[in-house]
Amino acid sequence: MSNLARAQISEDPADKIIRHARTLSGELQARREQMYPPNAQKQLRYFLTNEVSKLTNIPESTLRTMSIEGKGPVPARLENNHRAYTLEQINELREIFAEARPSDARRFLPRRRSGEHLQVLAVANFKGGSAKTTTSAHLAHYLALHGFRVLAIDLDPQASLSAMFGAQPEMDVGDNETIYGALRYDGDRRAMRDIIRPTYFSGIDLIPGNIEVMEYEHETPRALADRRIGTGEIFFERLRLAIAEVENDYDIVVLDTPPSLGFLTLGAIYAATGLIVTVHPAMLDVMSMSQFLLMMGDLIGVIRDAGAKMQQDFLRYLVTRHDPNDQSQVHVVGMMRSLFGDDVLTPTAVESSAVETAGLAKRTLYELEPGNIGANTVKRARESIDAVNQRIVELIERSWGRP
Repeated sequence: MSNLARAQISEDPADKIIRHARTLSGELQARREQMYPPNAQKQLRYFLTNEVSKLTNIPESTLRTMSIEGKGPVPARLENNHRAYTLEQINELREIFAEARPSDARRFLPRRRSGEHLQVLAVANFKGGSAKTTTSAHLAHYLALHGFRVLAIDLDPQASLSAMFGAQPEMDVGDNETIYGALRYDGDRRAMRDIIRPTYFSGIDLIPGNIEVMEYEHETPRALADRRIGTGEIFFERLRLAIAEVENDYDIVVLDTPPSLGFLTLGAIYAATGLIVTVHPAMLDVMSMSQFLLMMGDLIGVIRDAGAKMQQDFLRYLVTRHDPNDQSQVHVVGMMRSLFGDDVLTPTAVESSAVETAGLAKRTLYELEPGNIGANTVKRARESIDAVNQRIVELIERSWGRP
């Protein structure tokens, strides 16, 4: 037996955990640098003319004519000579057509108007594997691709959503740069705007997460015990109040919640105008969701007892990782629909190797280049995710009073 092996056998368990954490973090950083060279930033792909037309409602023929006449943003030319636009250019086109056709402006630029409240969508469930982060990332990307201004907030100390946006939590997110910075109870509390960072995905800003967000879970009970919370201030209001600081800058906020029912999740539920509960259609997952709902009911009781009122426009259950050919899943989905009716979204997020493969590269389906995965596989997965996200947009627009 080597000296190294003997040393590891006698190693203190706490030291082993620390060593393993550093080893894995170093390996992940090395792999990241292989995929993205040092100082390189994650970038969004170009969009072909047919994709731009579907996203903006601008006919392909009009886009071609504009390009030939030198009007609007100048598209890139790919190797096959096809025209391609960046998302920034797509948004520029939206602005041009909304200004040129004011009576039809909303069709091109769907941002919220005066009198339409900020939508805060919390994606929640304390069961791991229910696809909260996958749902949050795809929803944020879909909203931005369709012209909405989005703020994504990572409330999970595991920070998987941050990694999807290219922010490695242990490398790229420093002290006081998470949502904790805007919620903390001491003199180091920061303005919400100071911790928001832009992303490579035009239209989406991010407040990243890392292990630091757990400090809020530890500090809140101490603040309550020490009476450090100001008179008239309710602790679970802090997230809603922080979001209110920047509400004029966004149309929709997406909250990726932690897999637990702590103070951050309570704050997210209170701040939310829409709650999406993700659930994998397996009986154990549904049993876990039952416990989640019972505990959430207790938390809502705390909110009511404090004299506060929730302002949710809708609550919906989203079936994720759905295999419609699995009879046990069919039974579970049928049970949920019989119990909750229209509160279960009709579209489901179908389980797909395309989603899994994209996730390994820290991407969503909307970022995949043509040819990365089988075209039919991607098409089926996109149709499923698009249907889910479109239904959520319909709920948002209904809450805004749009026809």
